[in-house]
Amino acid sequence: MVVAFSFGDLADLALAVFLVAVGLGLSWAFLRLAVTFDRLSSLIRGAEREVLPVINKVGGSVDRVNVQLDKLDTATDSAVDAVEAVDEAVRAVSFAVKRPVQKLTGLSAGMSHGWASFKSRRNWRDAVAEAKDAAGRRERDLDEELKSTRAP
Repeated sequence: MVVAFSFGDLADLALAVFLVAVGLGLSWAFLRLAVTFDRLSSLIRGAEREVLPVINKVGGSVDRVNVQLDKLDTATDSAVDAVEAVDEAVRAVSFAVKRPVQKLTGLSAGMSHGWASFKSRRNWRDAVAEAKDAAGRRERDLDEELKSTRAP
């Protein structure tokens, strides 16, 4: 039996072997790719299972923190109102007390200077004038001191 085998048949055989090898190589590559996609899909599902509850918990925590911050905002507003009320009260008391204190310090300074003047000169009119002048000076000095302590 004579088998006739030509170069064309050899080329067809080589091409067939090549195509089978390429097919097997592609099959192996697609199989590896399918395994990789399966692992990736599993990773994504696991991340969803683990991360979504955490996100929900964080969202709840943020909501609770916001509620507490709203309460703190209300408390802060109340504290500011209370401080303003105390400030107004202190200013009112300060204004009411300022003038009598100013007059008493003037009277004290006037009496001290007047008595010293009367003792040294033995002149009643000069002592009274000196006392009035000292009282006025002390009242103005006290007013200046109070103004300077209020200025920032």
